[in-house]
Amino acid sequence: MHAAIVTFVIALAAGVLGQSIAKHLRIPGIVILLGLGVGLGPDGLAWVQPQTLGTGLFDIVELAVAVILFEGGLNLEWSRLQRSQLAIRRLVTWGALLTGIGATLAAHELLGWSWFLSAMFGSLVTVTGPTVVGPLVGELRLRPRVATVLEAEGVLIDPIGAILAVLVLEVALAPDANTLALGGRAVLMQLGFGAFMGLLGGVILGGLLRVKRLVPDGYENIFTLAAVLLLFVVSNMVVPHSGILAVPVAGVVVGNMRSRVDRDLREFKDQLSVLLIGLLFVLLAADVRMAEIQALGMAGAMTVGALVLIVRPINVALCTLGSDLTARERMLVAWVAPRGIVAAAVASISAVALADAGMQGSDSLRAMVFLTIAGTVVLAGFTAKPLAHLLGVRLPGRDTVGILGVPGLGLLLGQALRDAGQTVVFLDANPQHCRMAEDAGFNVVFGNALQDRIMQRARFELVGTTLGMTANEELNRRFVTTAAELFNVPRGYAAYRREDPNAEVEGLFKRHHDLERWDVRIRHDMTVSEQWQFVGEPEPNEGEEEEADASARDKVGRAEGYVLLLVKRGKRAFPTTRDYEPKAGDVVTVVIHAQELDEAHAELRGLGFEPAPEKQPEEES
Repeated sequence: MHAAIVTFVIALAAGVLGQSIAKHLRIPGIVILLGLGVGLGPDGLAWVQPQTLGTGLFDIVELAVAVILFEGGLNLEWSRLQRSQLAIRRLVTWGALLTGIGATLAAHELLGWSWFLSAMFGSLVTVTGPTVVGPLVGELRLRPRVATVLEAEGVLIDPIGAILAVLVLEVALAPDANTLALGGRAVLMQLGFGAFMGLLGGVILGGLLRVKRLVPDGYENIFTLAAVLLLFVVSNMVVPHSGILAVPVAGVVVGNMRSRVDRDLREFKDQLSVLLIGLLFVLLAADVRMAEIQALGMAGAMTVGALVLIVRPINVALCTLGSDLTARERMLVAWVAPRGIVAAAVASISAVALADAGMQGSDSLRAMVFLTIAGTVVLAGFTAKPLAHLLGVRLPGRDTVGILGVPGLGLLLGQALRDAGQTVVFLDANPQHCRMAEDAGFNVVFGNALQDRIMQRARFELVGTTLGMTANEELNRRFVTTAAELFNVPRGYAAYRREDPNAEVEGLFKRHHDLERWDVRIRHDMTVSEQWQFVGEPEPNEGEEEEADASARDKVGRAEGYVLLLVKRGKRAFPTTRDYEPKAGDVVTVVIHAQELDEAHAELRGLGFEPAPEKQPEEES
């Protein structure tokens, strides 16, 4: 079999394996991927030989980076960007320039490199990696303002850094004033045309995805992938190197247009990015010799230290001056700046160009960039969480319950949760319902609960459980899935009027209930709320005609005359769901239709429940 195919397949498999291992170990994936690249490359088992791919390696790198940057832009919310636009704008403009100058000075003074080689290194490390920052921010659970700044900087500075690196490379290959002037104009053209193509392409692609049946069902993801690659190539054909800015801009546009396939598209692009990141890091790491990294010695480590401890803090201090970031938030932003795949990719391409031009130091340049990637990733990956905790910029525990739908059982469940010591926030688009919740002393947000800004107002970064409790089953499902998608809410349940075994969201309550009927009953004071305790399944009565294997647990809550609302189990309190199985000692809040009180009591006793003993007041000491 051809060596190029073997290299490609092994690198692809190793990339997926490395990402999987990192996920289980909860450490940055690049740490594992760099190790795999070295171990499988010429310095290790020699199974991965990047040189067998020839120039095709860099074609793969360019196309993969385009997809990765589009995916990064897809996840940036415009409303969040606007709130922190001052800091973001400075970090991706003046911040890139300051980092480039600082890194250039560090390389020149500490490594003794020429000014051109040092400037080349400075341009390559201006970027922070969205492929590293994104998962790290998600793991840290930072306050939204800090998370937005870090994520946006990672996505938006990558194309700017790459274009800057191309300019420095061209000047290094032809060092004269004319080249610098032409290069400066070219950069402005690349930035302007790239932004224009990104906006145009994003609007067209987002519009096509929003039109029903225009793109056949099931083809949306591959259609988007093809469109992104086409946008990247066409933009580069018109203005060279402009495509690297066009694709993340298009991603931001498409991501904020909320197409009908928005969730599936994000999941597909996320998985594709994981696949490509693994492939690229293994290939590019295998292309670096360990001897070249070792040759950098202490000077290389000191250069990385200067970037982390001097250049980055000065950069952030100046760029966030006057922004809405607090001093502690600015400190964390100054510490978290891991480099990623774009730095590695552009470094490899630049090193080859320098070597072809006969310039010295191309191998050392690439090795220094990879040492910077490894150092900043390991440092941020293992120290960012304790530092964020120490600075107090992490979100508190996600113990809030977000309930969609106030009237009827929604308000009763909210009251039961509050009585159990949990924080509750209601969302409703009916102003009368909102007033009802406010009168009951709840925090309530008025508006369309499926909109990002409404969930932000409700502080969904603090929500750990969502409950869809309207009479509209589809709305309940979409509320839960949207909260999980936009804010990573870990648990969500939806109320159903009828059984749906294929429902993608787990059902609320032990069985389906007619919420509109219960709303009427509650509004007309036709219900009572009681506490019942599960004491164990009763012995079957003699002559009972049940099947021998029937379990009382399977029948709990099957009557429409009552609803098992909330369970208290020890110190925990949670709503009942489809898979709820009572355990001895469970105290359940039960809402009963007053006209069926006796029947409900009889059935509850038959299922192993007894009225819960009233709490005795504590004796005075």
